[in-house]
Amino acid sequence: MRIAYVLTSLGVGGAERQVIALAERMMARGHAVSLLVLLPRQPEEWPTIVHRVHVDMHKSPAGFIAGLVRGRRFLREFHPELIHSHVYPANITARLLRLFGPAALISTVHNVYEGPWVRMLTYRLTDSLSCHTTAVSQAAAERYVRLKAVSSRKCSVITNGIETAEFAPSAERRARMREEMGAGDEFIWLTDGRIAPAKDYPNLLRAFAIVAKSYMQSRLWVAGDGDVDDLSELIVFADELGLRGRVRWLGLRRDMPAILDAADGFVLASAWEGMPLALGEAMAMEKPVVATDAGGVRELVGDAGVIVAARDSDGLARAMLDVMRLRPEARGTMGRAARPRIQSQFSMDAKADEWEALYKAVAEKRL
Repeated sequence: MRIAYVLTSLGVGGAERQVIALAERMMARGHAVSLLVLLPRQPEEWPTIVHRVHVDMHKSPAGFIAGLVRGRRFLREFHPELIHSHVYPANITARLLRLFGPAALISTVHNVYEGPWVRMLTYRLTDSLSCHTTAVSQAAAERYVRLKAVSSRKCSVITNGIETAEFAPSAERRARMREEMGAGDEFIWLTDGRIAPAKDYPNLLRAFAIVAKSYMQSRLWVAGDGDVDDLSELIVFADELGLRGRVRWLGLRRDMPAILDAADGFVLASAWEGMPLALGEAMAMEKPVVATDAGGVRELVGDAGVIVAARDSDGLARAMLDVMRLRPEARGTMGRAARPRIQSQFSMDAKADEWEALYKAVAEKRL
C-alpha cells in the first residue's frame, strides 16, 4: 500500500514522534511511505529515515494556498492509496487536499482539546471529506462525538504506542546516570513534556512546593522545551515558591530512557491530554507514576499508578507524598506492575497491527 502521512511539523512533540514511529513501522512492513509536512524545517526535529516533503505552508492566505498547491503536486507524484493526517492543522489541510484526489483519508485527533469552538465547527463541516476519524483515547473520541465534530458511525479509538524495547529499565544505567546527574540519595520526581498550558506546570510546582517542605531530599526534574519567556516565568514562579535549587530544568533531552532510569517516580500534572506518551514510557520503565485525571490518562494507567483530579495541587502533593512514604520494595512492586500493562496493551508493534488492519479496511471501503 502507498501511504502518505500528513502532519504539521516534525518538531519534538509526542504526536510527531508517534507518527514517525508508525511510518517507520509501515515502511519496514513493505509499504511505500512518505511524510507530507506542512511547516518548514524546525530548529529541533525528530530524526527519521522516512522520505519527507516540506510544503513550507504559512498562515497568510497566499502562503496557505501556495502550500496547498505544493501539497497537491506531491500527492499527484506520490499517488497514495491512503492519506493519514494528524492534529487539527494537518487534518483540515488533508481534507482540502482530498478534494483533488481519490485517495482514502483517515484523520487522527491527539488530544481532548485541539482548539476553540470554531475548530470543532470546521471539523464538523469537513467531516464528509474524511473516510474515518480515530482518537488516541476513548475520552477524546467521546468529546469530539459529543461536540458533533466527528460522526460516531465512523469514529474509533487507537491509542498511542510505546517503544517498549527502547524504554526498558537498566540498573547499571540508573547508577551511571544518577552519578552523572549528582543525584546522590535524593528522591527524584521527573516530569517530561513541552512547556505549554496543557501540561499545567504551575499546578505541578505548587504541589512540589508542598512535597519539598516534608522531604528536604526531594528534587523535581523537568524535561522538555518551550517558549523562552514561558520557561522564564515558570523559573521565577518556582523561586517565589521557595524552590530555588530544588527544581532542575533539563530542557529537551534525547536520552529519556536514561533520565527515566535515574528518577524514582514520574509525575504528570496536565490540565488536558490525549494519551500522554511520556507517561506510558515512564510506566514501561517501571516507574511509580502519579498523574492527573486528564484525557486518556485513566485509560493508560489503569490500576498501575495513582490518579488524582486535575488542577488540584493539594491532591497531587498528597499522592506524591504517599508514594514517597512507601517502602522501597513497595514502590518497586508498584513500578513493576506497570510495564506488563504497557507491553500487553500499548506496545508500538501491537498498535502497528491495529493501524495496518484499519488502513486495509478503509482502503477497501469496508468502513
